[in-house]
Amino acid sequence: MNWDPVSTLRNALWITGGQWAGKSTVAGILAERYGLTHYHYDYHTTRGHEDRQIAAQIRNGQPPTERDGEAMWIRPTPREMADAALKDFADRFAWVLDDLRGLVTPVPVIADGWGLRPDLVVSVTAAPERMVVMVPTDEFRQRQAAHVPRAARVSAEVSDPELAQRNRIERDRLLAEDCVRTARELGVRVIEVDGSRDAEAVADVLADHFGSFLPRLMATSG
Repeated sequence: MNWDPVSTLRNALWITGGQWAGKSTVAGILAERYGLTHYHYDYHTTRGHEDRQIAAQIRNGQPPTERDGEAMWIRPTPREMADAALKDFADRFAWVLDDLRGLVTPVPVIADGWGLRPDLVVSVTAAPERMVVMVPTDEFRQRQAAHVPRAARVSAEVSDPELAQRNRIERDRLLAEDCVRTARELGVRVIEVDGSRDAEAVADVLADHFGSFLPRLMATSG
């Protein structure tokens, strides 16, 4: 097939929202069910995007962002953490678009990740119904923090692990709140995840939401 830098973005489906809502799990289920290509934001952003960010900072005469645990989780307030994350998401979104434009795939892409913010995505898709926001309830977020190993504590060495975890949970709450507010302003559907449905059942809800796209997209890719 011929490479087309526009069609991947035009045909993409997007899942974003809060941390620990099951976005990647649900995206993977939909990718398997419908033969979609899964773009996993977290994988790219913790690898190639990190290197690109450091290179961009050096090119602009800025010192590379501090990566030590104290600078990330102890010294800033949760509000400062959330604001820094939103700026970071905006910077990295250009690299997401580069990644997606470079994909040569006969099937649609389903992209998931908390950095794929509604305002950023709607600016390139012009179709808010191609996106869903998944956010955990406060109770489910706390449950995930207690039982999911990666969610239970920050990975960096810090002087006060309990404070770091509290800061992280509050930062995540603020980011989810911002995502929901922006989504509703832009007409993007919001789905609350409270743990009462398993991942397959949540995937059913998203499949129904994307239903007007999936058959047509599968027809054009088959």
